[in-house]
Amino acid sequence: MEIKEGNNRFYIGENEEAAIAEITFKYKEENVIIINHTFVSPELRGQSIAGKLLEKVVEKARKEHLKIIPVCSYAVAKMKRREKYEDVLY
Repeated sequence: MEIKEGNNRFYIGENEEAAIAEITFKYKEENVIIINHTFVSPELRGQSIAGKLLEKVVEKARKEHLKIIPVCSYAVAKMKRREKYEDVLY
């Protein structure tokens, strides 16, 4: 399954409007993004899709020297429990 980058999001699906899984973010400041939404359709659940989407945002943050503020419950739970995200947490 291909994860595509859209406008302030990573998603799976034909296009951004028809995403069957997505993680969205917005810029708070030039170098700070807020992860505000994660969605995985029922037919894709149980395949670690949300985790793969989160990894794409983290990869982008590291590459572009961004810090992340997780706001959606999934991102908060994942990022606050794991040391591997400390370098990108705001």
